[in-house]
Amino acid sequence: METIVYNTKGTCATRITFERHDDNTIHNIRFEGGCNGNLKAVSKLCEGMTGEQIASKLLGNICGSKNTSCADQLARAVTGK
Repeated sequence: METIVYNTKGTCATRITFERHDDNTIHNIRFEGGCNGNLKAVSKLCEGMTGEQIASKLLGNICGSKNTSCADQLARAVTGK
């Protein structure tokens, strides 16, 4: 298991922390900042998924007029993009 800390770019959340297990599943996703309720829901929905599964659902999601979102940043974090 590896704990990863990802500093976001262009979002209200400033940091995402999660664990990547040996089977590439993602666990214990935590956002710092951002919309608390929404990001708790994103974390729960993505718990136990692989990085590829998360990216296939969330990569490219935007927030308002921004070209990214907290969900998009999570997808980038779990795929290393």
